[in-house]
Amino acid sequence: MLERLELEAFLTLAEQLHFGRTAERLHVTTSRISQTIRKLERRIGAPLFERNSRTVTLTPLGRQLRDELRPAYDQISASITAASRGNSVERTITLGFSGAWSGNLLVRATELFRIRYPHTAVDIEEIQLTDPLGRMRSGAVDLQLTEFPIAEPDITTGAIMFAEPRGLLVPQGHSFATRESVALEDLADTTLVTLNDALIPRYWMDHHFPRRTPSGRPIPQGPATTFWPEVLVHVSQGIGVSTVALRAEQFHARPGIVFVPFHDAPTIDYGLMWPSAGRNPLVPPFLEVIAEAAQHE
Repeated sequence: MLERLELEAFLTLAEQLHFGRTAERLHVTTSRISQTIRKLERRIGAPLFERNSRTVTLTPLGRQLRDELRPAYDQISASITAASRGNSVERTITLGFSGAWSGNLLVRATELFRIRYPHTAVDIEEIQLTDPLGRMRSGAVDLQLTEFPIAEPDITTGAIMFAEPRGLLVPQGHSFATRESVALEDLADTTLVTLNDALIPRYWMDHHFPRRTPSGRPIPQGPATTFWPEVLVHVSQGIGVSTVALRAEQFHARPGIVFVPFHDAPTIDYGLMWPSAGRNPLVPPFLEVIAEAAQHE
């Protein structure tokens, strides 16, 4: 029988692949984690992790043990949470999304999650792009599916769930509207409608609303909007253009605007993130469910 620290240390290290972050998550010292893992490996009689000065990776046996232990551990954790509350609802998990297509994936995952974990409550809310981190940092959202990149010390990022081709939203009469595709260099020849970035990391803005083309030419910056409908209005009125996920055309097509694909832009990647500290115990099982739901996208 595994001791609790052995179990938690193994599963957390299997997720983090970093001894320091594992120790921080479990509120123990790094040396305690190292000792616990070595003790577990001696009991099993084989290494579970391969370590060198730079990386930590799971051995094939380690991956097998992780896959077998994780579902049972998550179910036990959820059951203990339910028992401690003394009612039929174990715990509520609140999910956030930006982009209707992200919301659709969360809804499908939630339907599956409720079947597997019937005594749980799931809330879903839309996150405004002008404040992509605020709801999570306030504790209102436990897990969020959002546009990457996200690189914040207090937020843990997970897998990319899907990637969308990038396009340019232009007015119907714009010279780009009849093209089969555009290039990132073309942005220097138009005005880019952007977002109010007071609460948005600069690296995120530079990735999605660049200020310069790849060759270094400045991109004229237009109105800074607060909500997506404002972008549609500005573009339809000929005030500027906007970068966009091409899938947005399925949800936001309207007279006066045209979606033109880029032929040289990186995709818009949508991934999961959750607070590094005080993680809701329902986050790990939901991560598994949403990964399964994403396979059927």
